[in-house]
Amino acid sequence: MDGEVVRSPSRKVRAGEVVRFSPPPPAPVEDRPEAIPLAILYEDAHLIVIDKPPGLVVHPATSHASGTLVNALLHHCGPDALAIGGERRPGIVHRLDKDTSGVMVVAKDEPTLIALQAQFHAHSLTRRYLALVEGVVPESGTFRTRYGRDPRDRKKFSSRVAAGKRAVTHWTVVERLVGATLVEVRLETGRTHQIRVHFSDHGHPVVGDRTYGRRPRDERVRAVADRLARQALHATILGFVHPGTGEPLQLETPPPADMQGAIAALRA
Repeated sequence: MDGEVVRSPSRKVRAGEVVRFSPPPPAPVEDRPEAIPLAILYEDAHLIVIDKPPGLVVHPATSHASGTLVNALLHHCGPDALAIGGERRPGIVHRLDKDTSGVMVVAKDEPTLIALQAQFHAHSLTRRYLALVEGVVPESGTFRTRYGRDPRDRKKFSSRVAAGKRAVTHWTVVERLVGATLVEVRLETGRTHQIRVHFSDHGHPVVGDRTYGRRPRDERVRAVADRLARQALHATILGFVHPGTGEPLQLETPPPADMQGAIAALRA
């Protein structure tokens, strides 16, 4: 700063001073293969479909440099098979939140990646989720809202915005439980945290959701949420047209043991 090396953050800049800043070179990014077990539902030369467990982050980021699904896939498929999709997201077509479990598809080549992304963009896939939500909801229904960043917390999303993207969530009741309802959810659009936000904004947060939820009023639901320690949300069905064969492919998986235990605990 005007020939002076400044190290103190309290040093104030005065009018007319010239400031020069030389940032350090960026650290190289290299995601390494890791021998993390995968539950594989389907695999061929073009793609792989896995049942993602809760707690597994999909791709590396600043807060999760390793131990992710990408690291596991690099070990299973080999780095050359996933050299697509951009830095830190090789082959990733879509993602699930860290604490959401269920079916995910990953592409192994560029044409497959592009074709699957097009199906997601056109909303032509079949996607079904199972969610355990608080309270009593109607037998079926649809949320149609605007969707965007929460104006009070930019790290969160909201359907209570004046302007934003279109978001549509359909649900049907699967089972009524004590203090909660198990619903099957079909997404017409795929906004970040869409299911969690829609149910929370309409008074029925997903059980165990620490970001959009609240402390359950019902004692049994509260105990279940504490044991679960994550949102009770599972991607149970994913159906799409296989880009390589043109044939329909649908994969289904039941909720993991922790979510099944939560449902069983709330049966009357």
